[in-house]
Amino acid sequence: MSWNLFPYFALAAILCWAVGALFAWFNKSKAAHAFTLGGLLVFFAFIIGMWTSLERPPLRTMGETRLWYSFFLPLAGLLVYSRWHFRWILSFSTVLSTVFICVNLFHPEIHSKALMPALQSPWFAPHVIVYMFAYALLGAATLMAVYQLATHAKPEEVKAIDDLVRVGLCFMTFGMLFGALWAKEAWGNYWSWDPKETWAAITWLAYLTYLHYRQMPKHRRSFALWSLLLCFVLLQMCWWGINYLPSAEVSVHTY
Repeated sequence: MSWNLFPYFALAAILCWAVGALFAWFNKSKAAHAFTLGGLLVFFAFIIGMWTSLERPPLRTMGETRLWYSFFLPLAGLLVYSRWHFRWILSFSTVLSTVFICVNLFHPEIHSKALMPALQSPWFAPHVIVYMFAYALLGAATLMAVYQLATHAKPEEVKAIDDLVRVGLCFMTFGMLFGALWAKEAWGNYWSWDPKETWAAITWLAYLTYLHYRQMPKHRRSFALWSLLLCFVLLQMCWWGINYLPSAEVSVHTY
């Protein structure tokens, strides 16, 4: 599979997601599921093709991780739509996924077969894939929080956000555990307070704090939703913002 074929797969997937989102607005649930799932299958076919041609998981470069995020966003949107029937969520997930796809189209990165020794651990792939899925779920929760802030949140709808955050935090926790096993194999320590690890811990604690605050009897829903937006900012800092800090120069997570 050549990276030059990416625009064709991406266009087909986006069209399927867009049609699925349109059907969702008209309450055509079966058609919305079918087209969204079809787009996911098309996009995943490209990922598998890249995996085969590179002879390694496409997870090394930032462009490759954006590839997975572009896939998991519509998947998270479909899960939310299936569970809570928010008609707008497929539109939002399609738009966000398209943004990440366009970044990869306009700023392509070189995808070589070479993989440094630290990335050859069997724990590397599950660590990144689980994290990307967690990021997608928490991104969907953030979209829902923005929507609820703009439309005056209803208690039952905020509870749906909480459920999504719980699942996202669970996957983030597994991602951290896989990362610790990977670090032990690659560098000899489960945890070394590397800048990336520090921001991962901050992000994990922020989402955990949000869930605990939501359990307080006298919590304020609007404050909780705003704090969730802050959590997502911390998540972005953990994912790619750390690369622009001076501390990134000494990070073992900079490849």
